Amino acid sequence: MRDKTVVITGGSRGMGQRLALKLGAEGANVVVNYRRDDAAAAETVAAVEAAGGRAIAVQADVADTAAVEALATAAAERFGRIDVVVANAAASAFKPLMDIRAHHIDKTMGITVQGFLDLVRTSLPHMPPGGRVLAVSGWDSFRALPGHGLLGAAKAAMESIVKYLAIELAGHGVTAVGVCPGPIDTDSFRYYAGPAWDDYARQWLAQTPSGAYPTPDEVSDVMAFLCSPQSAAINGQTIVVDGGLSLATMPIGFGQA
Repeated sequence: MRDKTVVITGGSRGMGQRLALKLGAEGANVVVNYRRDDAAAAETVAAVEAAGGRAIAVQADVADTAAVEALATAAAERFGRIDVVVANAAASAFKPLMDIRAHHIDKTMGITVQGFLDLVRTSLPHMPPGGRVLAVSGWDSFRALPGHGLLGAAKAAMESIVKYLAIELAGHGVTAVGVCPGPIDTDSFRYYAGPAWDDYARQWLAQTPSGAYPTPDEVSDVMAFLCSPQSAAINGQTIVVDGGLSLATMPIGFGQA
């Protein structure tokens, strides 16, 4: 990935930040998109540069088309081109579907669907042949998790879009792929699981064929591979990274949180 330019939405924290640091260590140019935490973005940029890469932070609300256009322009102006875009940003209301209202839908779909397409569309003119689109999906796209109905629908839409992009961008020499992490022991996952975390974790681990959850570093390893030229033959697919847990038969929602 040396000298390749990668734009990562939601790149200042979580899995986006881990990917940024991993790519920085490989000598990539990393564009760290963030929405409002200036300090976290600055820390991520410094860490990427310390690891051996080059980086800039660009503030942009991915649900705002004009802001996404400015993000792509800033990346191209700073590094000359865009080799990979990683649609990682996400936000939603974690409520039962009967409690979901129009503003929740607008926010969730605005980031996960509209923002994803805006990112690809505005980056494409700056992408040379061999360019790559990586969409970060989630386990709720095909497993029913309590309160995840809206986000799961948005992520399922994202995975469908990946398939269409693989076909529609072929003439540009650009490929598209998705990654779908399963449950990972991270602060954010523990936060959303709340007091049910211990019960969930026990059930998941008992049914995971590998006998262990994928770690955040293992998931970011897969993401980094999918950004790299070595994975170019994978196109239009979404790769599930869950230690085999999705092979198990579980009650819908594994009980209610």
